[in-house]
Amino acid sequence: MPDAVVPLSHGRRMLVLAICCMSLLIVSLDVTILNVALPSMAKDFGATLPGMQWTIDAYTLVLASLLMLAGSTADRIGRRRIFMIGLTLFTAASVACSLAPNLNALVAFRMVQAIGGSMLNPVAMSIITNTFTDPRERARAIGVWGGVVGLSMAAGPLVGGLLVDSVGWRSIFWVNLPVGLAALLLTWRFVPESRAPKARRPDPVGQLLMIALLGSLTYAIIEGPHAGWTSVRIMVFAAVALAALTGIIGYEPRREEPLIDLRFFRSAPFSGATVIAIGAFAALGGFLFVSTLYLQDVRGLDALHAGLWMLPMAGMTLVCGPVSGRLVGSRGPRTPLLVAGAAMTASGVLFAAFDAETSDTTLFLGYVLFGLGFGFVNAPITNTAVSGMPRAQAGVAAAVASTSRQVGSTLGVAVIGAVLASGIAGSPYVKAFVGASRACWWIIAGCGLAVLLLGALTSGRWARETARRTAEGLEDPKDAAATRASTGA
Repeated sequence: MPDAVVPLSHGRRMLVLAICCMSLLIVSLDVTILNVALPSMAKDFGATLPGMQWTIDAYTLVLASLLMLAGSTADRIGRRRIFMIGLTLFTAASVACSLAPNLNALVAFRMVQAIGGSMLNPVAMSIITNTFTDPRERARAIGVWGGVVGLSMAAGPLVGGLLVDSVGWRSIFWVNLPVGLAALLLTWRFVPESRAPKARRPDPVGQLLMIALLGSLTYAIIEGPHAGWTSVRIMVFAAVALAALTGIIGYEPRREEPLIDLRFFRSAPFSGATVIAIGAFAALGGFLFVSTLYLQDVRGLDALHAGLWMLPMAGMTLVCGPVSGRLVGSRGPRTPLLVAGAAMTASGVLFAAFDAETSDTTLFLGYVLFGLGFGFVNAPITNTAVSGMPRAQAGVAAAVASTSRQVGSTLGVAVIGAVLASGIAGSPYVKAFVGASRACWWIIAGCGLAVLLLGALTSGRWARETARRTAEGLEDPKDAAATRASTGA
């Protein structure tokens, strides 16, 4: 029998939110800390630019591939159970990362870490969705959730810089141990178990197609500049990616319970949130990658001072996340998305057209603008993805949104790294970096513009009507009244 949704007191709901945010903190913190530590890792292991890309993308790639499986599995066998397994695996793999003897071992342990991470964020969001049933209260809770991303961005560069400079890069993984253990114990004690009323069957073929698509596409992008874009190896991986995409489009709609329910994408807000998430997180992944290399390799700053330079961006994200959540709860997602898109576009243009990194003032302004934009984008993505969808499929809907984020991060690092490598090829690294990075900043500006345009297009009356029709088509008739209440229809 599926677990009934038991109403919780306000204090208990806040505690559940705090526990879920702890899981987001360690997963997000891991990314920002790792970026600051990249140059130190590269020196220790003698890693190339693609090697540094793989330390990030091995994690986000596995995460993106398994998030939807984790979401549907949690809906089927228990969200708290999967959440606790994820916390255990993530924490243990973090310790293994700190002991890695070489780059290959580190990449392998990062992949194991990602398996645990795939069980955290979408499942935590599903727990939040089922805990906060009032739409406005849920939007505020998601705003707090988004603010934790800002907290991790603020703490990551500083904590990472301090640890790298004082103890060494291996210590950055130790941070996950106390937080992970505390979250595990609190989850066991205070988070109620919940499941979807109707269990979803596994979709192994869909899962394999998803892994093939993301893995082959990422490999082709990262290795393309070095192996040659027209080399047999790269062409084979590109063909595998195309075949996997074709397979997903052809196979998934024929399943009664697919890994990816393509009917979700009939909702314009849901489709818009998915593409916006890819664009926004591609911009973030590229932004952090380029900024870290510029500050430490070109400006010659140590890890701590590089982290201090990134603090304005992180601080704005921390402040703007809760503000965005309140705006989504009171006015809907349109305003936060427009603000986010405009600010991220302005930041990218400032670097691409005006060489913002060559002046301390414009560098600071560019970081502030990007942090402002990214701070506003997270809450409307999450809220739009889960609002209006049947509560029984909350895990899958949240996993699609989380997958879109990780796909964006993966592609951002892969594409930006490939463009940077192509621009630097054959030239002195430091002298060529600023010129080579200009194309990267134009890509980031383009991602911001996509957020702006899609935010305007998918947040109006027409878009809301497509969401209503999609929800009615997906939902069991006896739950229709609850869905209409959650959408405000």
